Order: sequence, then structure tokens, then C-alpha cells
Amino acid sequence: MRFHTRKWVKPEDLNANGTLFGGRLLEWIDEEAALYTIIQLENPKVVTKYISEIDFKASAKQGDIIEIGIDVVKFGKASLTLSCEVRNKMTRETIITISNIVMVNVGPDGKAKSHGKTQIEYVEDRLK
Repeated sequence: MRFHTRKWVKPEDLNANGTLFGGRLLEWIDEEAALYTIIQLENPKVVTKYISEIDFKASAKQGDIIEIGIDVVKFGKASLTLSCEVRNKMTRETIITISNIVMVNVGPDGKAKSHGKTQIEYVEDRLK
């Protein structure tokens, strides 16, 4: 799992229990999945199609630094399936796991569009 983004849990991110609001965390995960997919597929037009079961394993509190990890599960014809783990940066405790997030590449008409990718590419490889 490659951890790409860190977030600092602030007061506005908390729920009534004083821990990180799950909806805020899911917003961050969805944004990270979209950014990862945009970079991999080289297309700024992607949408979230599906998020599988979300497994909350621990909570985060104000002041915690969390990191969001994304891995590719598979490349589809017009989609990219990702997995996600969020963990506490300092303790390495897993906060949440998601097995499958399906992101779809779309064309100018807003419909699914084949992307032609079959494996992870890194920016430095594209520049060679």
C-alpha cells in the first residue's frame, strides 16, 4: 500500500463523540481515489461508481495525523478498481479499510470511455 496523502484532524472534522466524522473521512478517501485515478488514466474526467464495504477499525481524534493509502486492484476497460487503507501516521494503527473503489473514466459526453491502460504508471516513467 502506498500512502499518498496526509490529513490533520481538526475541530471541524469531528462528530458529536469528539472523534473523526466518518463522512469527512469518506470525502477525503473519495477525493484521493479520484486524484489517483486522474493521474493514472491521464484524464481529469473520472467518477466514482462503487465503494464496497467500509470497515471502520479504529477512530481518530483532534490533532491526529492520518494518511490515506491507495493500491490498484485491477484495471478494467473503462475503470480502475482501487483498495484503500487509512491509518494513524504516528501509531500506524489502521482506522479504515475499503477493499474496492471503482472509478470510471468518462469522455466528453459523460459516458464511460475506454482508457487503454493495463498497469500502474509513474510520472517519472512518462517523462523518459
